[in-house]
Amino acid sequence: MKAALFERMLAERAAKRAVTLVTRLADGVQVLVIGDEVVGELDLGPEQMEEIRRRLRSDKSGVLESSEGALFARCYAQAPRMVIVGAVHITQALAPMAAMAGFEVVVVDPRRAFATAERLPGVTVTTEWPDEALARIGLDAQTAVVTLSHDPKLDDPALIAALQSPCFYIGALGSSRTHAKRVARLTEAGLAAALPRIHAPVGLDLGGRSPAEIAVSVLAQVLQEKYRT
Repeated sequence: MKAALFERMLAERAAKRAVTLVTRLADGVQVLVIGDEVVGELDLGPEQMEEIRRRLRSDKSGVLESSEGALFARCYAQAPRMVIVGAVHITQALAPMAAMAGFEVVVVDPRRAFATAERLPGVTVTTEWPDEALARIGLDAQTAVVTLSHDPKLDDPALIAALQSPCFYIGALGSSRTHAKRVARLTEAGLAAALPRIHAPVGLDLGGRSPAEIAVSVLAQVLQEKYRT
């Protein structure tokens, strides 16, 4: 491995960012994939980049084919992250379950009466506005974004940031009618092509209605997407 590539990989790992080292098996030429950035001399197409993202989400290294020949993708995954917008009752159930499932959980809600460590122990809580928080956090292919506030002033900025990122899951609370209004707003924001990425109503249809039951359905759907091949 070239020294510059090795130093970059060490820096990304020190910053707790997931990376993939891709090696062409024919001659050992390597590139480093960090999000959508490719550092090195190999030409990776959209299909290879998508497969690398899938492998990174499930932390499964392996061989992939490309116009450059057979490649080996060595994944260095970080703990997956779940960013939840809205410190609501569903969040109080979802946050600890997601943490138990291995996610680094960040709850975002500028309403200080809701976003407290007492209501959400054991996870990171921030009272920043969602657009500011998500810009600071950085959304990568290891991140799931779930909006639960049911308030467009909070949910829409988070969804806009998520749709413009490579995060692997985007879910939004609300009925089909609520989502139709949301789609209209996000279409006006120029995001029509990306809207199918949103899971809405959020969660698998398990039939549950209580906050804890909805939280189970959300986590199940997030895990389903994380391990989707």
